Amino acid sequence: MNPINQVQMPFIQGLTNPIVKPENKVEGFGEIFKQALQEVNQAQKASDVQTAGLATGQVENIHEVMIASEKASLSLELTMQVRNKVVEAYQEVMRMQV
Repeated sequence: MNPINQVQMPFIQGLTNPIVKPENKVEGFGEIFKQALQEVNQAQKASDVQTAGLATGQVENIHEVMIASEKASLSLELTMQVRNKVVEAYQEVMRMQV
C-alpha cells in the first residue's frame, strides 16, 4: 500500500502550474478562452462529419455518432455557461461604485 503523498494525480498537476508557453510567457485568460473555443468548434465539426457519415451510410456505429454529438453539445453548453459567468462578473464590476 502506497502512502498518500506518493500517489500521483496527473489531472491535478496541470492545474497547479500556470500555463507557460515555450518563450516563458504565461497565457492570459483570453488566449485560454480562444483555445477552448477552437476546441469546441472542432468538436462541432467532428460531430457534423460523423452525422453526415451516418446519413450517407459510411458510419455504421451509431454509438460513435451519438458520443461525438454529445461531446459537442456538452462542450458548447459549458462554453455558454462560462461566457454567461464572465458577462455576469463584468456587469457586477461595472455596477461597483468607486
